[in-house]
Amino acid sequence: MVERDAFAGFADPVNPTREEVVAWAYDPAAGVPMSQDWDLMVAEDDIAPALVDLAADPVCPKRTFALHCLYIYAGDAVRTGFRAHPKRRLVKVLEVADTKGDPWVSLWVHNTRALIAEPGLFDYADWCDGGLARRPRRVK
Repeated sequence: MVERDAFAGFADPVNPTREEVVAWAYDPAAGVPMSQDWDLMVAEDDIAPALVDLAADPVCPKRTFALHCLYIYAGDAVRTGFRAHPKRRLVKVLEVADTKGDPWVSLWVHNTRALIAEPGLFDYADWCDGGLARRPRRVK
């Protein structure tokens, strides 16, 4: 098992900035700064566009984590009736993601659009617990 180092680049890991998350994501030795729920803290409106870039970059060491956070972001938006994240913000992120041409990100776009159209497709294990990031597949 590879030991992960603490990442010293966060002023406050509970409220990370987009720049801090990007720097952390490209540090192959950096571990997750908090053991629980840090993915929820990262899956936010201001950071979501950076998550798209990270998830679309095949050389990013935290690519799967970024994709996982995108699924949380979309899943939380839809399951809360867009109270957690406004629909217009999610749609903007989808538009940016649609231009990346990366298969993982394109699948996230497809799945998110399917979820918006049919909220009953939401499954916590897939959208918020990493299922679709670990085992990418179409939900519909």
